[in-house]
Amino acid sequence: MLAELHVENFGLMETVRMDFGRGLTVFTGETGAGKSMLIDALGVLLGGRASIDFIRHGESRARIEGVFEDLAPEYLLRLEEAGYPVEDGQLFLFREINSTGKNVCRVQGRSIPLTLYRSLCVGLVDIHGQIEHLSLFRPETHQNLLDALGGLQDDVDLVSKAARAYQKILRKERDLSISEDERQKREEVLAFQIEEIERVNPVPGEEEDLSQERKRLSNAERISSLGSEAYAALYEGSSGKPSAFDMLGLVRKALQELNRLDESLNVHDQIESIYYSSEDLAEQIRAYRDNFEFEPGRLDQIEERLILLKKLKRFGATIQEVLAKRDTMLRELDQITHVQEQFETINQEKREALKAYEKVAKQLSLKRHEIAKNIENGLAREFADLGLEKSRFEVRFTPNDEPTTGGLETAEFYFSANLGEPPKPLAKVASGGEMSRLMLALKSLLARVESVGTFIFDEVDSGVGGRTIHRVGEKLAKIAQNKQVFCITHAAQVAAFAEAHYGIVKEVTGKRTRTRVDILSENERIEELARMLGGGEIEIARKHAQELWQRSGRGLT
Repeated sequence: MLAELHVENFGLMETVRMDFGRGLTVFTGETGAGKSMLIDALGVLLGGRASIDFIRHGESRARIEGVFEDLAPEYLLRLEEAGYPVEDGQLFLFREINSTGKNVCRVQGRSIPLTLYRSLCVGLVDIHGQIEHLSLFRPETHQNLLDALGGLQDDVDLVSKAARAYQKILRKERDLSISEDERQKREEVLAFQIEEIERVNPVPGEEEDLSQERKRLSNAERISSLGSEAYAALYEGSSGKPSAFDMLGLVRKALQELNRLDESLNVHDQIESIYYSSEDLAEQIRAYRDNFEFEPGRLDQIEERLILLKKLKRFGATIQEVLAKRDTMLRELDQITHVQEQFETINQEKREALKAYEKVAKQLSLKRHEIAKNIENGLAREFADLGLEKSRFEVRFTPNDEPTTGGLETAEFYFSANLGEPPKPLAKVASGGEMSRLMLALKSLLARVESVGTFIFDEVDSGVGGRTIHRVGEKLAKIAQNKQVFCITHAAQVAAFAEAHYGIVKEVTGKRTRTRVDILSENERIEELARMLGGGEIEIARKHAQELWQRSGRGLT
């Protein structure tokens, strides 16, 4: 519910602060005093259009702040999932309009984009007269309200689960449902591509090995020359020059003699290791040189093989990817080859899933039609109380072509205000006083299943008089037993039922006009009721006001 509202420099409202409680709260005042400004301000707070025309003349900005409490569990969860959890049970909303055209939106003190702000405000307040907050006049909400009124959520969940299972099978069927020509063409393409890969028969790591071998064979002459040169320098010697091995032999011999003369130079083990290691190295170089072979034509074979492997790169960047692609194509080919068998399996699954869906969906449909009749009969009684005896309300069901999570049909509310006129979609036909009373009748019947905690009715008594106007007050009071209800009214018979009464007055201070909003005491309420009754002797109007006050069950203490 809305616990606090602060409006600053909005229209003629300079500074207005109000604290609200549960039950029915009414706002009254002379025509033009600024009652509609409250609705406009609250609409802006809830994400509505924020024109700079709303800013009080001479000011640079207008501000509206609201504090909400006792929010519905599903709304609290939505806030938490969006990252704006409620603290201490209170939700803080803030909206600022600047003369520059810039808007500031805050939730829990944090600035957020208008689009997100607006989405978070949906479900807080139901304002009669602003369609974006008028849940009953959005056709997509009708079936949910019907199910909620009938306590059918468990049945709806079963139908949704069955529908999703059926739709999953349909998607699987669509994936297989390609034409025979397309299937045959795809089968030929797959077979050709698989055969192309298998004909080459690539091996992981093969390309790297071949590239290395190609490099070695391309430099065979140089490799052979370097091997001989290294062996000669290390072991054979050349042109009268001793080899490195021979030189190491001389060093080894000298050091052995030196060690016998002076044992302090202990390098015997080192020279021995170097000497024999050089001999081993020389043997490895010789073996490499002598065993190096250059098979004629091998280089051409490698080049041809690498070209074949390169052609496979259109299937993958590496041989591993090429082989993985081949496996994928093999599976697809197997599916196409055995598609008829798969269709038979899917058809059997589809028949079973459809049978399961229809069973639970038919049960839900029967319950919905029964609840719909109860709503129609209940509203007929409500209409009679509100002077709409000739009106007619229907819940109509449109069959769905395919199994859906909503069930066999989609519900929508229809209404006719005049005898002999066929009912039409609710959002298109009701207007003015009929709209107000229709809304009141619907809210009276459905308020207990609405998650919205605050209802606002703007001049719900418009076009209503006589005994019916008293019934309007009773209906509002009844709704207010479970919801917070605000009502702007010109009818004393309605205002008398309120638990809180605000008077709206337009006054001139200095050279400026402003709108003042005051909570009225009991005596002030009697005077306001007398003013609203109007006409005739003031004492008679006051006496009549006191009678209304007593009849409403309030009474002066």
